[in-house]
Amino acid sequence: MPQPISAASASPQVRAVFDDIKATRKVDDVNNFWKYLANDPATLARTWASVKEIMAPGALDVLTKEMIYLAVSVTNGCGYCIASHGAAARKAGMSEAMFGELMAVVGMANETNRLANGYRVPIDKAFEEPSPK
Repeated sequence: MPQPISAASASPQVRAVFDDIKATRKVDDVNNFWKYLANDPATLARTWASVKEIMAPGALDVLTKEMIYLAVSVTNGCGYCIASHGAAARKAGMSEAMFGELMAVVGMANETNRLANGYRVPIDKAFEEPSPK
């Protein structure tokens, strides 16, 4: 079973990623997710590069992105990601009222998705994407 890789025992390649995570997030240490991914330095580097790019502010602000990540994590049942991105969303400004509404939307979306799939509801013409010309 893999064990977490500490900065002290990390290879130079892993240490460089850890240092970038700490600098980018302005934290003293990387969280357990990154320490476990460090068992595969290529996966660590690739995943960090993707997360860093995708979760940066863009057309969507950081709070919105963190709340989407939290919603997907709830749906996927990832306790670690729920805790991590719940904390990040709160740090970015998510209130308890926002969290409650988010969970209501997640629950409703999961229920209606399953109902639509179970009934094999055909997509209405009004919802279909127009064909490319």
